[in-house]
Amino acid sequence: MPILPIDTGRYGTPEMKRIFEEETRVQKMLDVEAALAWAHAEVGNIPREDAEKVAATASTKHVKLSRIKQIEREIKHDIASLVKALAEACGPSGAYVHLGATSYDIVDTATALQLKEALELIEKRLNNFEKILMEKALQYKNTLMMGRTHGQHALPITLGFKFAVWMREISRHIQRLRQCKERVLVGKMSGAVGVQAGLGQHAMKIQELVMQQLGIKPAEISTQIVQRDRHAELVCLVAMFASTLDNFATEIRELQRPEIGELFESFDLEKRVGSSTMPHKQDPETCETTCGLARIVRSLVIPALENVVTWHERDLTQSSAERFIIPETCILIDHMLFSISNVIANLYVDEQRMQKNVELTQGRAMSEAVMIALTKKDVSRQEAHELLRKLAIKSKIEKRHFGEILLEDKIVRGKLTEKEIDEALNPRNYLGTALEQVELMVKKTREEREARGLA
Repeated sequence: MPILPIDTGRYGTPEMKRIFEEETRVQKMLDVEAALAWAHAEVGNIPREDAEKVAATASTKHVKLSRIKQIEREIKHDIASLVKALAEACGPSGAYVHLGATSYDIVDTATALQLKEALELIEKRLNNFEKILMEKALQYKNTLMMGRTHGQHALPITLGFKFAVWMREISRHIQRLRQCKERVLVGKMSGAVGVQAGLGQHAMKIQELVMQQLGIKPAEISTQIVQRDRHAELVCLVAMFASTLDNFATEIRELQRPEIGELFESFDLEKRVGSSTMPHKQDPETCETTCGLARIVRSLVIPALENVVTWHERDLTQSSAERFIIPETCILIDHMLFSISNVIANLYVDEQRMQKNVELTQGRAMSEAVMIALTKKDVSRQEAHELLRKLAIKSKIEKRHFGEILLEDKIVRGKLTEKEIDEALNPRNYLGTALEQVELMVKKTREEREARGLA
């Protein structure tokens, strides 16, 4: 009976969940056993026909999950149960199954095979999201909006500039993931405690052959397990991905508030329900879910780091935690990337509301522009700052446009013409290099994508 929301289908894409299904994991372990038998035959340790028999039988078509579980109920060891079930199915050739290996040669290498597929999918999602953000950066390059710091109006920016900042954060994550894969996607065939004694004189060649057959690299050295700094690095990295998506989703949620009303999740007006009791509600539910799931992903960092610690050459403390950590990390971040990409791709932008919000502070948000204009007329920057601070307060208290207050001030009028004041108060005149930065970052991202073989 399904219990957790991944099991019930609430979270997780079909592509990622297939990678971590129980039968898929069993098949990966059988693939490792088949590669081991093949490698033994390659170095002359076992007859080739027996290795071929093991390889032909190492499939869930022949080694049933139900039989593995039946054996496990008796002997209380999951990998030994898989080995016994495979050996049974192989007949006399089963004598060579698992020769010289220890359980975690199979487990850790199978995990690397699963992670190889999972990280390919995650990288694909990141690449897709990067492209969406690149398109949005260009689409809204000139769309004026108010930049905010501390939740307050600061200076004008463009929506495209915001998307360009987000895009480059995703670009950095892609770089990090590609680097991390080199350390994470490794298997091992080193036997008990890692010294390869049971594999015989060709042990190092056997490990090399097994990993070649499976398409991953061997760990350069390991104990009875692959060291868990590798997995911890991955979980920490994915937690960073999750925090980035949390940040994006939080910004959309903030900007969707009726008091701001600038960005909105798409909402199927014909069918979608926002509240069970308030018919008018159109909530940013996907963004809220993204923020909530980010908390779960970040929580997985602690057990991942604790798994780095092991007694001597191995103990079993990592095993139980990893059964949760690795699938959940990959399934949840994949779900989050898929969801937030759809949100951004279909985002509703209210440009009129953005313009209206720029005008909310009656021109006071352009005080820095006026200050800079005064410094060009030989007014001390500090004196100009203090003067405009007081004039901004007066504008706010009297609820009058900042331009009116400036025109009434003798010092300001003695230095700036009415036209110069108007120009300083025009938000479009104070975007600095925003548009240029968008273009440069899009160009840089395109070049990086081309280097990765993407359009």
